[in-house]
Amino acid sequence: MLDSQTIAIVKSTIPAILELGPSLTAHFYDRMFSHNPELKDIFNMSNQRNGHQREALFNAICAYASNIDNLAALGPAVEKIAQKHTSFAIRPDQYNIVGTHLLASIDEMLHPGEEVLEAWGKAYGVLAGIFVQREEQIYELSEQKPGGWRGTREFVISEITPQSAVIKSFVLTPADGQPVASYRAGQYLALWVDDPSFENKEIRQYSLTRSPNGKNYRLAVRHEQGGTMSSWLHQQKVGTHLRVAPPAGDFFLDVKPETPVTLISAGVGLTPMLAMLHQLAESRHPSTVQWFHAADNGSTHAFAKEVTETGAHLPRFTQHIWYSHPTAQDKEKFDTHGLINLSPLESMLSDPAMQYYLCGPVGFMEAVEQQLQQLGVSHDRIHYEVFGPHKAL
Repeated sequence: MLDSQTIAIVKSTIPAILELGPSLTAHFYDRMFSHNPELKDIFNMSNQRNGHQREALFNAICAYASNIDNLAALGPAVEKIAQKHTSFAIRPDQYNIVGTHLLASIDEMLHPGEEVLEAWGKAYGVLAGIFVQREEQIYELSEQKPGGWRGTREFVISEITPQSAVIKSFVLTPADGQPVASYRAGQYLALWVDDPSFENKEIRQYSLTRSPNGKNYRLAVRHEQGGTMSSWLHQQKVGTHLRVAPPAGDFFLDVKPETPVTLISAGVGLTPMLAMLHQLAESRHPSTVQWFHAADNGSTHAFAKEVTETGAHLPRFTQHIWYSHPTAQDKEKFDTHGLINLSPLESMLSDPAMQYYLCGPVGFMEAVEQQLQQLGVSHDRIHYEVFGPHKAL
């Protein structure tokens, strides 16, 4: 644990760090990649270029400094990051590298003196220890599960199915023919690809889209314009080999039979929702299940038939579809033209026991959360997943 003087010193640096903003973490990443270019094989360099990772790390540093005397408040954030780290197979020694460059960045940008640097070194050491301990627990749990493993395992793409004009699903089967580990609906799988066309090794997480079957996994990937990994995947054929880390993630369905559920998504954000819907259908969930989805139009609307067929197994299932740019061929495929608007559906959202699961672009989820709160839904009933570096709504 940290002593009171260390806590006071770290807290005293918060105004100076806030004034620097994400320029501090930009300096950190530039420094680290310059001295340790091998880490480019772990970090998503696209998120470095667009600034998302730098912003996420800056927010995390500020949250840690602000709550350094109340680390229990950071529990959910620690779990989210630790789960993500295990999909990258982060090792304890890599925390030493990060710590070295973080302290050097604080020194080079703030020149705060040895006392402050020593306090931040202690604070970082405590946090790194928390992560190392939790990540080892996750590694062990993944390895000990039936069909589980540690690190990466070789899989083969055994099935590719176009699900819309921009989304394909991929079934991954283990190359060794052995069973695969179970997972919770909403979790993701990390794909590791080292292709000659890539500047660096690429690791990406994609949500699992159906219930566990012990034999293989199914993901769905949207082809992002200019996206390194999504472009590569969409060019592959059945038979391609790749490395895969065990299922992970802190976003998953967790409800009792008597709990009503609303699944809200946009675009490829429906992927974790689809696994949740399958789980609810398999258990014949007796309470209300609502599927709300927004898409551009019928050509980009993925898994529409599968959702309807899966929902048919639920006694109290309803769905509502929004198309922002419907075509003439879309007349029977959607319910509302425009962006998602929950006000007309207020009567469907009035149950105080309802749990809400959201996934989609950050702007979409921010709008949905705001609408839900205006309808009286408390924050603790809203659960969401951000694809890429985490961002608070």
